[in-house]
Amino acid sequence: MTTASSAGPCTVLLVGDDPQPLEHTRLLLLAAGIGPAQTLGDSRATLPFLEQHTVSLIVLDMTPDINRAGLLSRIRTDYPNIQVIVETASSDVEIAVNCMKSGAVDYMVRPVEPERLVTAVENALNFNYSQQEVFSLKEYLLNDRLEHAEVFDEIKTTCRKMRSIFQYTEVVACSPQAVLITGETGVGKELFARVIHRISKVRGQFVSINVAGLDDAMFSDTLFGHKKGAFTGADQYRDGLISKAAHGTLFLDEIGDLNELSQVKLLRLLQEREYYPVGADLVKSSSARIVLATNVNLQERIKEGRFRRDLYYRLCTHQIHIPALRERQEDIPLLLDYFIEEAARHFGRSVPAVLPGLIQALVEYDFPGNVRELQAKVSDAVARHEEGMLSLDDFSGISAAAPQRPSDFSTAPTAANVGIYGLFGRLPTFHEIEDYLIVEALKLSEGNYAAAASILGVTRQTISKRLKSIESVSLR
Repeated sequence: MTTASSAGPCTVLLVGDDPQPLEHTRLLLLAAGIGPAQTLGDSRATLPFLEQHTVSLIVLDMTPDINRAGLLSRIRTDYPNIQVIVETASSDVEIAVNCMKSGAVDYMVRPVEPERLVTAVENALNFNYSQQEVFSLKEYLLNDRLEHAEVFDEIKTTCRKMRSIFQYTEVVACSPQAVLITGETGVGKELFARVIHRISKVRGQFVSINVAGLDDAMFSDTLFGHKKGAFTGADQYRDGLISKAAHGTLFLDEIGDLNELSQVKLLRLLQEREYYPVGADLVKSSSARIVLATNVNLQERIKEGRFRRDLYYRLCTHQIHIPALRERQEDIPLLLDYFIEEAARHFGRSVPAVLPGLIQALVEYDFPGNVRELQAKVSDAVARHEEGMLSLDDFSGISAAAPQRPSDFSTAPTAANVGIYGLFGRLPTFHEIEDYLIVEALKLSEGNYAAAASILGVTRQTISKRLKSIESVSLR
């Protein structure tokens, strides 16, 4: 008897010659949130089934007939990426040893405790996911591959480091484990959380909450909901955000600020995927994918006794660290242009040109608030700008931290900026300055258009178009 469907993915395949215990095991796994799981009541159909289906794990009920047929060895030889757990009625040590030598990842003697079986399946699947992620990451990096480039469109960058982070994000996005996103305030942690949500293709919604400042009562009520009459004012039942994020993604921001009681509840949620609504005695299961973020150093919090070590280790499976803006200064020109256009649309104005010295001044500024601060400052600058080119004078709070360099062309000739006059013998036009910078960037990059564009903070197409208008220029 075969109850497996004829097509489609299968996370766990249950194989044996007695359909009844197989179906019992399938229902047990589904109740534990593990699936899809399918059964094969005829072990002879296993290899043909594997030819047509993607399977992560097989739970093999090892009967004497199956043992004699050498099915375990055939599976491990032909499909080395599929993990196999063996169940058997025999406690013979020799059989157990032979199964492990043949490649089984676990061996259990019936009757098997349900918790033991579920734990074994979860461990085997996690191991399989980890192997797949390592392999996929190698492939991504070696081939410089990005399969979902469109979902990263909101994150503006030309930085190679950021592209590597994009690739890692794609690899872990479909993992069942929680993902921890770290980075300073304003680097875009929630943008990455939303990217993970879109790539994972979970069918539920994205639900976000900043947990900083929540005491344990508020944390529990907000996430887990409450039973009617659980406390004064609880006059009706309330679903929490975990329920709202069912089959979707729950994003918890600033988890480094959680108090210890809330950390214990979060750890249980991550480990068991279970929680209790406030005032309830019956446990509820969570189907939400969990992504977390923090702007603090959790290891330092552990040393201070403010963060649980066991929770930290649970969060370390997948960690995405987003660099500060000062660590990817090459992105500032691109972000500046993008935010200027965005602000101009918002205020209904034409897009102002940028004074050449402004970009260098912004690059020299530390930006403690990172991309969010740059966006806010650009919006304020465009709002206060009246005429002419956008200059450092339009940006409040930056001039003292990053004075313009002597190469700024915005003033009359002085001892500080006489170099430009030495080059041209006069005050050049903006087109002449652009042509000069492009030529010099191409010299530095040995004629590499992409590298020259990165140096200047423009696109490769801009370099190509501008060169068409340059005459009698040598790249010696």
